[in-house]
Amino acid sequence: MSERRFASSTREVLDSATVPRHIAIIMDGNGRWARKRLLPRVAGHKRGVDAVRATIRACIESGVRYLTLFAFSSENWRRPQDEVSFLMQLFVRALEEEVAKLHENGIRFRVIGELSRFDPGLVDLIIRAESMTADNDRLTLTVAANYGGRWDILQALQRMIAENPEKIGGFAEDDLAPYLAMNFAPEPDLFIRTGGEQRISNFLLWQLAYTELYFTELLWPEFDGAALDQAIESYRRRERRFGRTSEQLATGSQSEAASVGSSSQNA
Repeated sequence: MSERRFASSTREVLDSATVPRHIAIIMDGNGRWARKRLLPRVAGHKRGVDAVRATIRACIESGVRYLTLFAFSSENWRRPQDEVSFLMQLFVRALEEEVAKLHENGIRFRVIGELSRFDPGLVDLIIRAESMTADNDRLTLTVAANYGGRWDILQALQRMIAENPEKIGGFAEDDLAPYLAMNFAPEPDLFIRTGGEQRISNFLLWQLAYTELYFTELLWPEFDGAALDQAIESYRRRERRFGRTSEQLATGSQSEAASVGSSSQNA
């Protein structure tokens, strides 16, 4: 359990910096990208790895500190078995080939989700990758694999109650936060979904409470640094009120928000 505490958007006014500190992405459209080119769906997943590399580079160049990618949901086991098998093999290959490069570039690697369903060899690669990169702080790259937002909340509740039975009936939001899968990161400032769909699909249900949502028709293999810049520019034009009015923002509450956000970063 992480000892660091990040501010909650439902309890505090967060800092609205021009560059989002944390971006979360649903990488949608690999299969459709392949189908448009008369290729098998797995070709789209393979090409999607290139988009991941481009997005990581663009995040570093833009000053983003946390990037979270939804790679495989708890519902994706319902896909055809051959596609699921390929995705697992692709995950293994990516870990074998990419983690050393991430480490060389100062990137911390994390995985969130229920790992017990994965092959032990894959779990071992994940553990070793997290250990190798644990002290890096240039960018925290988190991959959500066999992850679901409802699973996250339920597992957090179960662990919180098991470890604090004396507080049953008196829990607060701050009590639950350390048990959530993303307890090591601030809430996402910007959520991006590629592929044209406009839903969050059981991703980070707790953490997206006040996140700015951005949807693009681009299929994931088409997403690159320019597309990320466009999403960030859209974010910059948003008015992040956190329950306040536009008039309050105009009369000076911005400085209060910045102060609160700054103190939370240093917590």
